[in-house]
Amino acid sequence: MSSSTHTQPSVRAAAPGTAETPRRTDVPDPTAVPAAASTGPPRPGTPGHAVPAGLPEIPDPRSVSPMDARALSTALFERLAVLEEGTPEYSYVRNTLVELNLSLVKFAALRFAGRAEPMEDIIQVGTIGLIKAINRFEIDREVEFASFALPTVVGEIKRFFRDSSWSVRVPRRLQELRIDLAKALDLLEQQLGRRPTTAELSEYLHVSEEEVLEGECAANGYTAQSLDATVNDEDATNSVTRRLGREDPAFDIVDSLEALKPLIAGLDERDRLILSLRFREELTQSEIGERLGISQMHVSRLLARILQRLRAGIMDDAPVLPAQD
Repeated sequence: MSSSTHTQPSVRAAAPGTAETPRRTDVPDPTAVPAAASTGPPRPGTPGHAVPAGLPEIPDPRSVSPMDARALSTALFERLAVLEEGTPEYSYVRNTLVELNLSLVKFAALRFAGRAEPMEDIIQVGTIGLIKAINRFEIDREVEFASFALPTVVGEIKRFFRDSSWSVRVPRRLQELRIDLAKALDLLEQQLGRRPTTAELSEYLHVSEEEVLEGECAANGYTAQSLDATVNDEDATNSVTRRLGREDPAFDIVDSLEALKPLIAGLDERDRLILSLRFREELTQSEIGERLGISQMHVSRLLARILQRLRAGIMDDAPVLPAQD
């Protein structure tokens, strides 16, 4: 009969007369000192990287609860204040603070979820604001970091939309005026029960009417409409392109007539009459001959000579001399 060997786990005994206090394992201890130290700036939560001496080891900062992240951030900011910038320890602490407070960035980004920009881009821009807030935060002021960082993150996201989301680049003054106009328009419309006039908007915002019109015009540059977009939902084929004007072929006729006016004015009265009877009243050569008392053959020769002179005048820009019989 074979006997199986059971390995008993080692248990550290408490000192006589004292009770051992159980340690929480779900929250890293900010005062814990790892045995090994790294010579380079480690990335928080990266396996295989040792934590610098005297700094807490956080396996995955993004999985820490907001309450624990607040306590850890306070301890890390206290340590960051005494570290020299550019050292591995400084980089580790700052990177850890960034990952611990990413939930703050996501919270701020939700306010802009309805915009056309991808949420990933908004979070990336908000992270830049978070880094700026970490660099400027002073633990001695006894202010909650979330209260300090949130306006900076939101401001960075708003700056991103102001600088990059406009379809047509307009001055910052007009961008801010567009926002003020939108707020004033909603407020005055509720108070007046109708759309406010330009003069009323001007008086409310303390700007000139020309500035109000300029701001309304600049607001059209915020978004661009596709030329293939439909004008209304009822008619899917009624696109903007179909409503745009096209080049009118009659423009060439107008240009030709304007060029012929001085040339026709240089003809004698009989030649002008022949042109009028042929091209305005659309008479035949025989009918023209009967009207003028000449033969159809004579009308044909006169008409050919007149047209040749007009054609030559247009090509050479030379004045047309009166025809000689």
